Amino acid sequence: MLKLKILAFVLAGGEGTRLSPLTQERSKPSVPFGSRYRIVDFVLSNLINSRIYAIYLLVQYKSQSLIEHIRQSWVLSPIVQDQFVTVVPPQMREGPEWFQGTADAVYQNLNLIRRHDPDIVAVFGADHVYRMDVRQMIRFHQEMAADITVATVPVPLAQASSFGIIGISPNGRIREFQEKPEHATAMGGAPGYALASMGNYLFNARVLEETSREAHGRGDNDFGRDVLARLLATHRLFAYDFSTNSVPGMSPDEEPAYWRDVGTIDSYFAANQDTLGARPRFDVFNPKWPIYSSNYQGPTAKIISGDIQNTVFGGGTVIDGARIRNSVIRREVAIEPGCQVDDCIIMDYVRIARNCRLRKVIVDRYNSFPTGTQIGFDPAHDRARFHVTRSGIVVVPRGTRERDWAENHM
Repeated sequence: MLKLKILAFVLAGGEGTRLSPLTQERSKPSVPFGSRYRIVDFVLSNLINSRIYAIYLLVQYKSQSLIEHIRQSWVLSPIVQDQFVTVVPPQMREGPEWFQGTADAVYQNLNLIRRHDPDIVAVFGADHVYRMDVRQMIRFHQEMAADITVATVPVPLAQASSFGIIGISPNGRIREFQEKPEHATAMGGAPGYALASMGNYLFNARVLEETSREAHGRGDNDFGRDVLARLLATHRLFAYDFSTNSVPGMSPDEEPAYWRDVGTIDSYFAANQDTLGARPRFDVFNPKWPIYSSNYQGPTAKIISGDIQNTVFGGGTVIDGARIRNSVIRREVAIEPGCQVDDCIIMDYVRIARNCRLRKVIVDRYNSFPTGTQIGFDPAHDRARFHVTRSGIVVVPRGTRERDWAENHM
């Protein structure tokens, strides 16, 4: 297996409408996560840690933020030609069309597969939070003599309508696909769960080329919805059980096989909360399987005074006389005396003036709150100004202070 040539396509074109307003000016993979990451950092870190170094990132909607992040944070060896993370926008080789789906994105870039001549192509999504040793999935792919392998994870039946659902035989061979069904088929031995595709695939390279061309000829654009179900009768498709995957350095307190599709505001907020605490469900600190991200060169966080509990801080943040609970505070945030911040995500370059109170609020970048601002206490008032989820999470969209911030820091 070590001699196999692996090429990775990371599908990072997701529009992420359910994450709006966080995706009003950026794509879903570019949304910040935790105190220093972006969502895309998880799949890229998994590939690099799995010794897969040839990576094409296929981008589309509102991609400038993501392109800048990759340029600044994901430069591999400029000397070794087979080590790269390269951004690829829609090439429009056959007309003025963007990627029409996952299969179409691959079809538009078949020239890259021919250029590298890999044995296996890993086609992975860019919008999930998890750790995975991809080499273990590759080993399973080889052992099963599979043409295509799909990474899978159990999800509650109540959530199955958000996923591609898979039925399997006892040996793991896929026998059925259901794309986001209203009434999913339960797993054998787990009546409350269905087996969901994680959106991560391994293809034998020749199979991917052939099926991509055939799918294009039929007008089929999406792997999960259109392509894979057609191949069940002619190819060997297997489901890889993500729960069997293990990476070094995991704490026994962490949730085994942690994987989250952070496609809604509520799931995004919950996943951030999962990184907090003395024994988090998902610990982003793991020296044996690191999550890589921005090489920020600013100062460390500074806490002058305050009452702080269960909170993480990004670099350059300054806290002076505030009370903060159960929150994620990102880079270069200033929180002044008398403030109370509970169960919040405060993104980069935000200033919270004296005596503000925020509860269950996600604040996007470049916002500035005047003295005495209160958010998260009056639902009717919040809904008149901001997006509020059914569970009561308030989202303050990206602010207008970017130019002011840049001018003040030149």
